[in-house]
Amino acid sequence: MLRPYGMGVRAIRILFSPMMKDADVVATVMTAALAAVEPGAALRALMQVDAGQLRVGPQQYDLGQIGRIWLVAVGKAARPMAAAAALMLGQRLHAGVVVAPEVAEPIAGMRVLAAGHPIPNAASIAAAQQVAALLAQTQPADLVLVLLSGGGSALLSLPVPGVALADLQALTRQLLACGAPIQAINCLRKHLDQIKGGGLAHMAAPAHLLTLVLSDVVGNSLDVIASGPTVPDPTSFADAWAVIERYGLVASLPPAIREHLQRGLAGQVADTPGPAAACFARATTLLVGSNLHAAQAAQCAAQAAGFQSMILTTYLQGEARAAGRLLAAIGRELALGQHPLPRPACIIVGGETTVTLRGGGRGGRNQELALAAVSDLAGLPDIALLTLATDGVDGPTDAAGALVTGTTLQRAQALGLDPQEYLARNDAYTFFAALGDLIHTGPTETNVNDLAFLFALPRNSCF
Repeated sequence: MLRPYGMGVRAIRILFSPMMKDADVVATVMTAALAAVEPGAALRALMQVDAGQLRVGPQQYDLGQIGRIWLVAVGKAARPMAAAAALMLGQRLHAGVVVAPEVAEPIAGMRVLAAGHPIPNAASIAAAQQVAALLAQTQPADLVLVLLSGGGSALLSLPVPGVALADLQALTRQLLACGAPIQAINCLRKHLDQIKGGGLAHMAAPAHLLTLVLSDVVGNSLDVIASGPTVPDPTSFADAWAVIERYGLVASLPPAIREHLQRGLAGQVADTPGPAAACFARATTLLVGSNLHAAQAAQCAAQAAGFQSMILTTYLQGEARAAGRLLAAIGRELALGQHPLPRPACIIVGGETTVTLRGGGRGGRNQELALAAVSDLAGLPDIALLTLATDGVDGPTDAAGALVTGTTLQRAQALGLDPQEYLARNDAYTFFAALGDLIHTGPTETNVNDLAFLFALPRNSCF
């Protein structure tokens, strides 16, 4: 089960209005989305141990022919995924390493570690070293079970020789600040780290390798999730250097990183392994959950409550403030007519936007998206936009997202708050905190990107 949320169903009702029955629908839809991608349940739905056979989706292993089973779980969902696997495998599980963003409950027979996120730290390197030491013990008949989820890129880091942790930290901060998408960020990470871009597969070979993935990447590209430690890497040093040039980072690049990338471009350093590499000969990777799974569960919950509902897309990307205005435009259309759905309606949007930092404020992409919609939604009756980071942590804040209704601008102006000023300094958290309109769930121990919900409630609701 997910941890108890800081904002559960009751608290969401209070946020909207203690008198509004439709708040039950809002809370139920959001809760259904998160419950659908609860990591342990997702794993149990795919994995079975029965009569000496391990079945995982279409994959099957005769446990009588398997030596030892080793487990590596990395990411925001690492603990619940590992706990579910350990319960199913029982005494067959020999040992494992679990790496999560914060200290979690122990799991018998495993080392449970906390490491840095979203910036790698010394604990990230120590965790990677423990994983490497564990994999050094494997034999050809063994099975290595890898459980990956969002956040794995920072949590597990083993820099290439010559590149220091401080170099990786500086580059990561620059990439996050300039609004680079995760595909670009992880392309660089794969070429600066020994465990990413197929590196873990190389360490595990020639044992059997089974990777189960909870996706936090738009489109579910397996080579991007957690920087693809167990799959072939389709990118090259040339791609990595193109990212540096695209975001104007050449001049500020740490010298050790510049030297390593230039050596790679010159063919003096081997590129990451491709599909033909021997380390993938016995490797299988399967998806256990994604943004689409969460969105579909939300849609079913909305429809069960009598709302017209649709999933607009699970590929929302680009600048958060641009996405906010787009969703506000759809909200206006919902308010003024029957398109794209008649009332009561719930439109669900999934994906992951980015923020280019222009100011020194506090917030995250979901809060910035919501802030950008405030002015355009002003005055619309019974319309609400809710934004949600499914991991419960939006940027460097304790909020998961924010709520915007047709009254948000009016209430803000009464407090002397100008949404455009807060948007200019990327200070969405401060804006919504003053209004009491932040959404807090607490860490959910899952991560499948972000969700936004546009509600058009029956007329004369309490929005």
